[in-house]
Amino acid sequence: MLSFKISKPFFKEGPTNMFISIALSSCLLGLIFGIFIYTYLTRSHSPRKQIEGENRCVYIEDGRKEYKTLKKNCDDEQIRLTVVVPAYNESDRIVDMLKETVDHLEKRYRTFGNRGKRLWEVLVVDDESTDSTVDSVLQFSGSLNLGDHVRVCSLKKNRGKGGAVTWGMLHARGQYAIFADADGASKFSDIELLFEHMPKNATGGVVIGSRAHMVNTEAVVKRSFIRNFLMHSFHKLLQVLGVREIGDTQCGFKLFSRFAYRNIYSRMHVEGWIFDIEVLTLARFLRLPIYEIPITWHEVGGSKMTLLKDSIRMAIDLLVIRLNYSFGIWQQPKPKSA
Repeated sequence: MLSFKISKPFFKEGPTNMFISIALSSCLLGLIFGIFIYTYLTRSHSPRKQIEGENRCVYIEDGRKEYKTLKKNCDDEQIRLTVVVPAYNESDRIVDMLKETVDHLEKRYRTFGNRGKRLWEVLVVDDESTDSTVDSVLQFSGSLNLGDHVRVCSLKKNRGKGGAVTWGMLHARGQYAIFADADGASKFSDIELLFEHMPKNATGGVVIGSRAHMVNTEAVVKRSFIRNFLMHSFHKLLQVLGVREIGDTQCGFKLFSRFAYRNIYSRMHVEGWIFDIEVLTLARFLRLPIYEIPITWHEVGGSKMTLLKDSIRMAIDLLVIRLNYSFGIWQQPKPKSA
């Protein structure tokens, strides 16, 4: 009868084999982590598809609600300026903001002074508010007989500030478009400072309002320690990731030429608070000029940000933007001409 005797183990215990086991385990863990990161990068920031009915807006005409279906990328040469206002539970603040905005638009963007044709439109994008934001806007518009120059579009499911702004820009008709926060923290008449720096060529560019000059002012110094700490930490992270030439990326007062907003917002992925970074990143890829202009700004209470939670989310989103474009997961647009 044949018998076999194995005198030595196939794998001898020792430092070499232990090293191999650790290396194989590390490679496996690295592979699993890499797959997880890749999956997160490719699937976590896909813009939500439009829900049926979201492209219908409402406005007040002769005291009655009227409805209109909006089309994307629809030009109207009679509209010089579109103002996009993202709004989420802003019934307490948005009317004051609209009063200031409309007052300036009526003075500066009408033919023959305040009696001619209106060359402006305001598009309020209601991001699934649960208060009376929509009714407040319509009541204000109706009181001044503004008609379809003030329209409200209600999203069926909350998208975040970036998603609301993007939706509004995709449906803007103006030669230029600006998004302005509903809190009224920025002085709307400062838009003329932005227009002074807007290139007059066919492609135009991006001109952004900035609060960077106010870092050492009383309005900022009096903020809480944690808020200022997170603000400075965010700026440091931006510098580490290569965004160094812009002092204030997050100011909610940015003006775009039609060429700029059409080519930028049609490529957007991020819908949260940090969307401004992707906007400016895409503008750089398209080689559009970006100008940063100091504006008047004041602190307004009632912010919708959850300070710590949203700050962490912004940091994560910032890394996602950087990695997706660096690794080619999100395609970098090539410069275009008008």
